[in-house]
Amino acid sequence: MTGKEISERIKKSERKTPVKAYISSVVKPMLPKCRIFGENGFFVAFGAWEDMEKSLAEQSEIINCCEIEIISRKNALGKADLLSFDARIEEGAYIREGAEIGKGAIVMHGAIINSGAKIGEGAMIDMNAVVGSCAEIGKNAHIGACAVIAGVLEPPSAVPTRIGSGAFIGAGAVVLEGVSVGDNAVIGAGAVVTRDVPSSTVAVGVPARATGKRAADFAKADINGDLR
Repeated sequence: MTGKEISERIKKSERKTPVKAYISSVVKPMLPKCRIFGENGFFVAFGAWEDMEKSLAEQSEIINCCEIEIISRKNALGKADLLSFDARIEEGAYIREGAEIGKGAIVMHGAIINSGAKIGEGAMIDMNAVVGSCAEIGKNAHIGACAVIAGVLEPPSAVPTRIGSGAFIGAGAVVLEGVSVGDNAVIGAGAVVTRDVPSSTVAVGVPARATGKRAADFAKADINGDLR
């Protein structure tokens, strides 16, 4: 999905508040547009609060008690279908609808992948990293823990942020909107990348500046195939 497509989809979407309702009632409640599971006086309903609220109020005489768990509020795009990806996605990662995850990629705990982002085959998105809307991560790239790869929806940009194949983005680094990091480049921990970084270049600092070329034996940036 392009930035324009995502924006149009959000603009035209029917904003819903998905909830889970835990219901103790005399009989199974009638909740149109919702899925209801349970028996023997206890039921769990899944649906939108906008569809559920009025029906619950109208059936208050048969409902002993009800607890509502709010998943999100006035949601426009939901979570992606994780079963559609041939990748390792750890518990606590959040991948939004419209993202693409390549075969053999790894998304670690707490990582966030926004709509339109493209994660290449074998890439690793480490713990608590953020990959913004429409950002492109190349094959076998490594995005370090707590790194931020900026999206291009707000502020809008015609050019997505790109991380090349085999690139290594250190922990806590930030790559700004529209910036391109070349294949096999290395970005130091905590760096803020404000301009394009050529392939096989090592860049560190705030703002990040090139300090040399990546050596062939730079083991710290090697890809561990056993994790894929």
